Amino acid sequence: MSVDQNSQAARVFYRLVRDFSQSVKPWEQAIYHDVAPDERWDITLTARKVYDDAGEFLAIMAAAGMDSVDQPLNQQRLVLPTADRLRMFKRRAGFESRASSRKGGRPTWRAS
Repeated sequence: MSVDQNSQAARVFYRLVRDFSQSVKPWEQAIYHDVAPDERWDITLTARKVYDDAGEFLAIMAAAGMDSVDQPLNQQRLVLPTADRLRMFKRRAGFESRASSRKGGRPTWRAS
């Protein structure tokens, strides 16, 4: 993850994912993931299991309510946005976690 030109983008993205995780309705599509013991100190492992992309660790942190990557990920059931909704949240926030979709500190999919 590189530094954003929009310094608030990651914060907004985190808040969108956190709000979704805490308020998703039973009829809405979501990913439910039960955290395994081997994921306690490796949130990138959880991101790989859920999204097949270790770079999506910020979404895992948000869903778990973590403040820092140094915190342990407690065993719990995480409620996460689907990959499509995650992309929508990224666009709304102006945030991109994939280096291949970034250039000059901003998402390449964003209109300049």
